[in-house]
Amino acid sequence: MNFLFIGDVVGKGGRSAVKSLAPELRREFNCQFCVVNVENIANGGGMNAKTLNQLLPDYADVATSGDHVWDQKALETEIHGFDNVLRPANMGENQPGRGYGVFRNAGGGDIAVVNLMGQVFMRPSARCPFEKVREILSAIPKNVKCILVDFHAEATSEKAAMARFLDGRVTAVLGTHTHVQTADATILPGGTAFISDVGMVGAERSVLGRCPDSVVDKFVSGMPRRLPVVEKGDIRLDAVVVSYNHNTGKATAIQPISRTISVGLAQ
Repeated sequence: MNFLFIGDVVGKGGRSAVKSLAPELRREFNCQFCVVNVENIANGGGMNAKTLNQLLPDYADVATSGDHVWDQKALETEIHGFDNVLRPANMGENQPGRGYGVFRNAGGGDIAVVNLMGQVFMRPSARCPFEKVREILSAIPKNVKCILVDFHAEATSEKAAMARFLDGRVTAVLGTHTHVQTADATILPGGTAFISDVGMVGAERSVLGRCPDSVVDKFVSGMPRRLPVVEKGDIRLDAVVVSYNHNTGKATAIQPISRTISVGLAQ
């Protein structure tokens, strides 16, 4: 069986690309299930009910997030209306929402999706993701064979360590956050698929989805700058397709994907 995982979606242009390309990719690669990281879908920072409803459930089955999950104030209450929207499980326990769930796969069986956030170069309030995922795995029913982990982290070393820590215990450890698709997709010895970063859904002519001139000016001047999202032009969708054994949950293949569409002013 196969599932599709789509990298960090940035702004309106990113949402348009998901709506245009996700159905096509699901058909092409025979993906029964789709997960998308949505922490930047609302104006490039955070998410809210309006933007989530544009992608769920028509274009993706589950949405994951990361360190920008609360950038949109409304989500603090709106998240309770979504059973299929996750925030990092190792955030503070008093924060709303949940960090993992077991979801029905239309192709058969259940899929557990776990959302974690790294600690290296990230928010210091996050508790140890290694300890947290150990707790979560002990709580997932034994009959759930496919387990997907979105590890939203900065350091490639931390991501690779998490993949090795979970090798043979989960189907895939898929890195998000850096918005750059890495060239290290592999199947580890225990049958876990891994990639350091899936990439993003954002403008080709940008710096991680933001206006290049503004980002360059911020670095050169050293001053705070507004960093507008590039919402039109060529929008690239980065994703991976993971194939796995339905009976064991072991991954058999991981295929990185990048597709581009043109998004105009009217979209």
